[in-house]
Amino acid sequence: MTKKNQFWKGMLIGAIAGGAISLLDKQTRQAMKENVQKTSSKVSYVLCNPGKITEKVKETAAKIKTTAQQVTEDISYISNKVDEIRELTPQVTDILKETKDAFSKSEESQLLEDILGEEEKIN
Repeated sequence: MTKKNQFWKGMLIGAIAGGAISLLDKQTRQAMKENVQKTSSKVSYVLCNPGKITEKVKETAAKIKTTAQQVTEDISYISNKVDEIRELTPQVTDILKETKDAFSKSEESQLLEDILGEEEKIN
């Protein structure tokens, strides 16, 4: 157990030393200063206004719930339409075949009339 505690202690000391060394760079110090200021202002806002934060979280949760319900309804609607199309497809296919047959028969009839009409002209 002692070795494990020393390992973590060494890791902590190394991290602190690394952070301190990186702060020798002026740009790094400036960036850290800005980040600390932004973070501290956000934390103080949250601490001073917990009611507003709670309200925003509730509003966001409500919006997510509403969106999820709408997506569920949309998926259900689309699924129903796909089922309707699946049911209609064989009926449409049959109608198209009947129409094709009807046109084919009328073309045959017209062709037969044309042939018979030419024979009558010849006689």
